[in-house]
Amino acid sequence: MSEAPTSTSHTEPGREARPEPGAAPVTPEAARLASEAAHRAQEDTHLASEVAHLASQVAHLASEVARRRTFAIISHPDAGKTTLTEKLLLYSGAIREAGSVTAKAGGAQSTSDWMSIERERGISISSAAMQVDYRGFILNLLDTPGHQDFSEDTYRTLTAADSAVMLLDAARGVQEQTRKLFAVSRDRGIPIFTFINKLDRPAQDPYALLDEVETTLGIQAVPVTWPIGDGPDFKGVYERTSNRLHAYERTERNARRAPVTTAAPDAPEVATLIGERAQAKLIDDIGLLDSVLPPLDRERFLAGEITPVFFGSVLTNFGVEVFLDHFLELAPAPGKLVTTQGVVQPTDPEFTGFVFKVQANMNPRHRDRTAFVRIASGVFHRGVQAVLTRTGRDVKLARAHTMFADERATVDDAFPGDIIGLVNPGTFRIGDVISSRPGVELPSFPRFAPERFATVRTRSTDKHKAFRKGLEQLTEEGVVQLFYPAQGARDPILGVVGQLQFEVFEHRMREEYGVDVLFDHQPYRVIRWLSRTPEKPVRFGMLAHDRDGQAVAIFRFDGEIKYFQDEHPEVSLAESPGAADVVRL
Repeated sequence: MSEAPTSTSHTEPGREARPEPGAAPVTPEAARLASEAAHRAQEDTHLASEVAHLASQVAHLASEVARRRTFAIISHPDAGKTTLTEKLLLYSGAIREAGSVTAKAGGAQSTSDWMSIERERGISISSAAMQVDYRGFILNLLDTPGHQDFSEDTYRTLTAADSAVMLLDAARGVQEQTRKLFAVSRDRGIPIFTFINKLDRPAQDPYALLDEVETTLGIQAVPVTWPIGDGPDFKGVYERTSNRLHAYERTERNARRAPVTTAAPDAPEVATLIGERAQAKLIDDIGLLDSVLPPLDRERFLAGEITPVFFGSVLTNFGVEVFLDHFLELAPAPGKLVTTQGVVQPTDPEFTGFVFKVQANMNPRHRDRTAFVRIASGVFHRGVQAVLTRTGRDVKLARAHTMFADERATVDDAFPGDIIGLVNPGTFRIGDVISSRPGVELPSFPRFAPERFATVRTRSTDKHKAFRKGLEQLTEEGVVQLFYPAQGARDPILGVVGQLQFEVFEHRMREEYGVDVLFDHQPYRVIRWLSRTPEKPVRFGMLAHDRDGQAVAIFRFDGEIKYFQDEHPEVSLAESPGAADVVRL
């Protein structure tokens, strides 16, 4: 049976379609309402898309913040700080061998000690910032100066850190510089790890070292690892949290990761690994530790009440990987930034960063200045527009890079906790805030009052322009402090905490600016910033001003301060420029 043909209605071109019989006519009002409903639906869809995109951005930012760890390494000179930095790079895979930067004379040099004087003397006098990827985490390492003459640079670096690793020499324990840096770290409110190093050499008793940390620094020490022997008998470490020992083997020149064997402390094969006597002592130590010491509490650690203690030998790579793994678990992600206007959270969408260090001539090929910026909130994108709070001017951050020793790589994006370098033509100063949120400022950074002074001049008059450039850039870094006498000779006066700063200034002027300088050491030892200009001529001390134009008086000894105050009672004295309302000359 065939189907009936289907009737199809066609509208002739040029003629309006007529409504089907029985259908209600579409009024203009109904058409308008339908159009508005369709428009609202479109807007709702667009809004939902924007909300979803924003939520995705917020989630991405939170995820990036959560996987970052930004920390400083603090220690007394020669405790092994730069070597620890190298080994963290080694275990992260950032370098294939520790000490992989080779000097002209041949041989391995430290990757993080990029300045020639550092390589010559084997000391760290600048703070290097490096970033490595380790097991899905981004580690931002701040390798601070170990020499006490450069403590101010270390103090500033700690403002960019969320935690600190305190490195101790197992033979020397807590030393003077360590005490000072620990106090600053604690004042900053950042949690502190303790790594007791050089167990490959004869060391103090580990119980005595724990007691010294507690009595000297006033913080409870909770060992996470425990040494198995010391000196030539140092075999490895016991990890309390996993109840496993880690027995290591040395590698050639200690340049590669140390092979490790893990086992339960009472396993039969342990006697072969470390010896029967060492095994028996370890089992006794474990029983004593578990009966006397509490387990590690991360909340107490983050609150600064306890310090987790790790033992090892950075030189031989013993205990480094165990420490790194626990560091990832325990260390805090980037935290809040306290400003004079309130708190900036890392997950706030507005970009904010602050300058904690300025360094000139990090790479001889570039001969420029770098401002080191800690990202505090939001996301940095290359070319972002932001406000430099100190001047109120807009700046375009187009020339950003990361540093690895004296090498640099362009940065396209960075997140809270990251450290970036900005090419600095003189725009940025230490303590500057750069933000898409106007008006954000930081409390004053600490400045150390210099204790030694010398006038400085160039040996050659035809080098005057280079001399002025070097003087400006090195004082901007904080290598030395710069003052100008209010009367008499106009040779600039350099102020330093210790003699090494003069030597570094002289070396860098010659190496980086081609200028040989002459010092005329002055008998002054004390400096004070002034609240106002003295009304009468000054008989005690010398009037001068610093590089910011703030008035100072420089004295030969403390007694002159009292004479000055007796003759000028209208003038208030401050030990640092931020401690009083100082006057400009």
